[in-house]
Amino acid sequence: MKSGWLCASVLCLLAACGSGELDTVTFDGARFSGDLRSERSDRAGFVATGGPASVSLEGAKQAAAYQVVQHCIAYLGSSDAAWVNGPDVADDQLVIQEDRVVLTGRCAEP
Repeated sequence: MKSGWLCASVLCLLAACGSGELDTVTFDGARFSGDLRSERSDRAGFVATGGPASVSLEGAKQAAAYQVVQHCIAYLGSSDAAWVNGPDVADDQLVIQEDRVVLTGRCAEP
């Protein structure tokens, strides 16, 4: 019984150690973090951010888009997104807030 608790404790510790890596994307040798917000009542809609945009706009866009793919797969089973303000927008038209690129849209239902 003690060995079972020990194994469970070790697994929980290992799982906690790597959780930050899931939100990180490496682009051209630099690390970018991403985050995504959606309403509980409407998981298809999202606002994703990635940054720092001052290091690389492309890296920041990729970090935010990565969060979108993970979210859409988890909640709707598809990686497709219908972008309102997506990674394909010209760099001078990107929404940037607090050194983070902001991407918005909805997950496309399969």
